[in-house]
Amino acid sequence: MSTTIAAAGPSAYWYLTRSSGAVALVLLTLTLVLGVVDVRRWSTETWPRFVVDSLHRNVSLLALAFLGLHILTAVLDSFAPISLINAVIPFTGSYRPFWLGLGALSFDLMLAVIITSLLRRRMGHATWRAVHWLAYASWPIALLHGFGTGSDVKSTWMLAISISCLVAAIAAVLVRIAAGWPDQLARRSAALGGAGIFTLGLILWLPSGPLGKEWARRSGTPSSLLGHSTSHSSANSTEASR
Repeated sequence: MSTTIAAAGPSAYWYLTRSSGAVALVLLTLTLVLGVVDVRRWSTETWPRFVVDSLHRNVSLLALAFLGLHILTAVLDSFAPISLINAVIPFTGSYRPFWLGLGALSFDLMLAVIITSLLRRRMGHATWRAVHWLAYASWPIALLHGFGTGSDVKSTWMLAISISCLVAAIAAVLVRIAAGWPDQLARRSAALGGAGIFTLGLILWLPSGPLGKEWARRSGTPSSLLGHSTSHSSANSTEASR
């Protein structure tokens, strides 16, 4: 059965998984940027605070919807053995377990943020704020998940999207740090250092990691799927060259 599927080429689910994952990353980045720069402080009579808050909330919900589509299509696609449990409970799968686990972890963190935001009026502000900080952790984890499991990681268009998202996130951090400098210097310095370390780590890791040779094998793809993974990658390269 798997041989027939491989011969038939990538399924519609495979394309949906790729596209929904890319859109989810863009929306999640926009959510992060809106939160980090604290867009409420830029509210005006034209864009009152409740409108800005609604924009932030709706973008977050839209990101969660695309994450749900990304997970659903990945589970339905017969190429990789990914179950719903693997997609929700981190590090339980057999297909690239660490990198897939990062995706599940990012989704769980995002889900926690969304649920607590909807229940904000019933929670204490301190509790809500503490959980809301998880949104900042979910973004870099999601980016690493995309690099680690994405079949398009070497594609120019996906690299452009990923790099653009990284630049947008760093720019948002710099804008937030610059606002009110040097108040809360220790916190601002920690944020700047964290962003710098993460970015430098990516620059050093990518050439020998996802952009290097035999990443499918080194990332934990089951040996029974390595040949099929090559077929999917070849189909992707052919599509990109058209």
